[in-house]
Amino acid sequence: MELYDAMRTTSAVRRFTDEALPDDVLERILDNARFAPSGGNRQGSHVIVVRDAATRERLAALNEPAVRRYVAQIAAGESPWNSVHPPGPSTEEIAAAAVPGAFVQPVLTAAAVLVVCVDLAVVASIDQDLDRVGVVSGASVYPLVWNILLAARQEGYGGTITTMAVAEEPAVKELLGIPETYALAAVVPLGKPVHQPTKLKRNTVAEFVTRERFDGPKF
Repeated sequence: MELYDAMRTTSAVRRFTDEALPDDVLERILDNARFAPSGGNRQGSHVIVVRDAATRERLAALNEPAVRRYVAQIAAGESPWNSVHPPGPSTEEIAAAAVPGAFVQPVLTAAAVLVVCVDLAVVASIDQDLDRVGVVSGASVYPLVWNILLAARQEGYGGTITTMAVAEEPAVKELLGIPETYALAAVVPLGKPVHQPTKLKRNTVAEFVTRERFDGPKF
């Protein structure tokens, strides 16, 4: 597949057929994805391939607390889980929110689930002392995750980046034996898509790119 076509058609896939994802295909996906950049080329990421049904059921359940807050904030007209404003809904309202199946089913129905983590002992977190949520560390792991999705697209498979389980990171680390210095970055269900969109909708370049300054003229 031509690169630009892959970039324009690699969608978030959450519905899968029952077709298997063979180990040799998954190995090829990962073998190509590993060339993603990381800070200092330290390559601190680790991928856990989860196929066991019981483990996946536990991972799906660990999504639920974060999903409840997400749903409650959406209902309140808020941007869920944003790092600037605290949630408006009460603890009780969040706990009472229903969990839509779309947030947990992909982990249960995918052919394989990849749990991606990164070793904070080797990541250059340049923004660690700023008075805001850190984001720079993600530069050393999310390019790998995106490469996995691009490679899966090339192979006729698909998936999506999910992060709801990250809110329950201690429980996920205990479940999967993840070392203390590692941070959970994403849970990526992969499988054969029921439907693969061929055209995605995104903002135009002029809507998010400016010249010289943030408030500069549109590019």
